[in-house]
Amino acid sequence: MELKDRIIVVTGAASGIGRALALRFAQEGARRIVCADLNGSGAEDTARGIDGLAYAVNVGKEHEISAMIERVEAEIGPIDLFCSNAGISVAGGVETANDDWQRIWDINVMSHVWAARHMVPRMSARGGGYLLNTASAAGLLNQVGSAPYGVTKHAAVGLAEWLAMTYGDQGIKVSVLCPQAVRTEMTRGHEDHVAAIDGMMEPEPVAEACVQAIRDETFLVLPHPEVLGYMRHKAENYDRWIGGMRKLNRKYGGFGPGS
Repeated sequence: MELKDRIIVVTGAASGIGRALALRFAQEGARRIVCADLNGSGAEDTARGIDGLAYAVNVGKEHEISAMIERVEAEIGPIDLFCSNAGISVAGGVETANDDWQRIWDINVMSHVWAARHMVPRMSARGGGYLLNTASAAGLLNQVGSAPYGVTKHAAVGLAEWLAMTYGDQGIKVSVLCPQAVRTEMTRGHEDHVAAIDGMMEPEPVAEACVQAIRDETFLVLPHPEVLGYMRHKAENYDRWIGGMRKLNRKYGGFGPGS
């Protein structure tokens, strides 16, 4: 998909990857970019620089996602690309409180489900569209120090796979973004943790990788190329991979956030 003249929605657009995506899409000549974020003023700041529109949206609430989609399609036009990018981290393991599990599940997984629920029928009816879902390398590997993050990002990858194989014949393209550590508010103060073992990437190269993936209609977006090797090692010998992850767990122990 070429991005010129497209109507695009980006969630989590106030900062980090979401902001970088919105700015990069503007450079591609998108017709209109909708910047959505729980931080409404931050979304407005991003939108202001690209003549976009800002919406204060809690993606952990389905009715807020559906209301935004309804308003955009009624007032601006059909959404060509929906970037379900917003996400959070929660440290801890199985002892993590149920409320925290539910909160991260709603934002990291159900927000993708709800976006697809309300976008897929519209896109299918008009012959196609594009979904870009932000997951994490933690969704392909795992996350030392955070069971909720690793589990929800695995689920996000699984959902993206399901969407791609189920709706591809209806013209709907899907890409899933799986970076390691990216310099965002989520990773502030955690620059020396395990997710940054191959370096902390700036949001701009991540956005560039997404633009290229959308142009090429590539499913898996890996801004950190090392992740592909880790995936291969995992598939070749799961027990050896688990042993390596145990070593990382001993070394880093606490929370090491993903993207």
